Order: sequence, then C-alpha cells, then structure tokens
Amino acid sequence: MFIRPIHFIPANTKIDFVAKRWWAFSVTIILVLITIGALFEKGLNLGIDFKGGILIEAQAPDTVDVAALRGKLDGLGLGEIALQQFGSPKDVLIRIQRQEGDEAAQTKAIQQVRDTLGTTYEYRRVEVVGPTVGAELLHAGILATILAIGAISLWVAVRFEWQFGLAAMIATLHDVFVTVGFYAVLQLDFNLTAVAALLTLAGYSINDTVVVFDRIRETLRRQKATDLRAVINDAVNQTLSRTTMTAGTTLLALLPLVYMGGPTLINFSAALTWGILVGTYSSIYVAAALLLYMPSLKRIEKK
Repeated sequence: MFIRPIHFIPANTKIDFVAKRWWAFSVTIILVLITIGALFEKGLNLGIDFKGGILIEAQAPDTVDVAALRGKLDGLGLGEIALQQFGSPKDVLIRIQRQEGDEAAQTKAIQQVRDTLGTTYEYRRVEVVGPTVGAELLHAGILATILAIGAISLWVAVRFEWQFGLAAMIATLHDVFVTVGFYAVLQLDFNLTAVAALLTLAGYSINDTVVVFDRIRETLRRQKATDLRAVINDAVNQTLSRTTMTAGTTLLALLPLVYMGGPTLINFSAALTWGILVGTYSSIYVAAALLLYMPSLKRIEKK
C-alpha cells in the first residue's frame, strides 16, 4: 500500500529569505545583546560540577515530604541546601554548598545528612566536587565546545569552500552563545549536562546548515554563473520542508522530557529545545545569508 508523504510546508515555496535577512540579523543582534547583558548582570548559575559542593541522591521508603525534609536539613547549619524531587515521589536530590575546610569537613557534612535522614533511605549517589576540580571541569567544558565548533567548521571549509566554513562557524557560535544566554536569563544550573546540551546543539545546528550549503553547491555545479541571492533563496526553499520536519520531530521527542523529565532533565531538555528553535531559524535566515558579505564563491558572480 502506497503511503503519501506528509508535507507541512509546500514543496515549491518561493519565499524571498534573502530580502528578509535584515529582520533576521536584527533578531540575532537582540538575542546576542540579551545574552551579553544576562552574563554581565547575573552570570551563569554554576552547578556543583563547576563550583564544588556535595551531591546526594537518595530514595525514601515512602513519598518524600520536601518541606519537612528541608526544615530538618536547614537546622544542621551546613549553609545553602537545595532539594529537588525527580523520577518518582520517593526520589530526592540534595545539593549542599561546599563546607569550609578539607575533605574531612565534607565527610562530616555527609554523615550529618545521613544521620538526619536515617537508615531507611537508600543512597544511590554521594559525590564531593572540589572548587579546583570544578574550575578545571568548567575550563575543559568551554574548551571542548570551542574545539568542537572549530573542528566542524574546518571540515565544512575543506568539504565546500572556506566561505562556507566561516559562515557555518559564525552561525554555530551564534546558536551556542544564545543558548548559554538562555541558561543565564533563567538561571538554570550550568553543569556538565549543560555542556553536553551545547555540544549536542552544535552538531544539530551544523547538520541543518550543511544541508542548505550542499544544495547551494549543487546549484553552482549546474550553473556556472548566476545571482548568489537567487541561489541562496532556491537552496533554502528547496530544503525548507526537510528543515522544519527535522526540527518538528526532534521537538516532539524533547517536549515530553521538558514537561515530565523533572528537575534532573530540565537543564538539558529545555535548553536543547530552545537551541533547536534558534538553530533552525539561523539555518534558514542567517547562515547562508552570510555568504553575501564574503568574497565570491567559485563559478558565481555576485549581483
């Protein structure tokens, strides 16, 4: 039985994306300025992975009364304590600020929490992250993200032309940077999971961009001299259905995680959802339009 393919976007659209690039560039500038302002005003809400502290994941025999448990732990005098339920109502995630002193002070704080919770709790994870290790992890995460974007852009430059690589790097940096701003504006915990989200987003964003660039290259092979604006518009219109379907199906997988994943997954799923929306927009409006402001591509004349 033949099943007709689903098209949310008509197959032969004739939208002039290049003419609308200034609106897209304006949105980009606004998002970048908001990100810079949030980073200077609020900064990133670094998680225990990066600033150090104690992390305890435990399961109670019955549903956890978070308010009552918080009252008990606040009485220990351990400083800032954050409690989050995740998974089932019996699971609780306890974050405690790093205690002054050496490892013995951290071990003492963990034992105090264990004594308060009692023997009925099952401890699934107990971690202590020092500030030095946290700083090293933060630097390593930033370096990994930058190197990943650089390596991807270099591959695009070799696979296509250097103008494509530069445009891809700018567009991907834009997507990742604006997603960092998402963390800063909402003050979501920025931890190793957030770095994983940024790396995932970089790969997703460049994949969408390369599809458009590949269509531009195919047009250049068929036509040795044409208007670059027309080439960009044709490429984006021809890949528009694929781009929107890819984003839509990915969002269908992410939205349940946003609404039902709980505090443990919200940092990853919400940021990645935002990043996909931004990445799809930049692939359609920004990445290819940047080619208009670079030296002429091979076999093409700018008009």
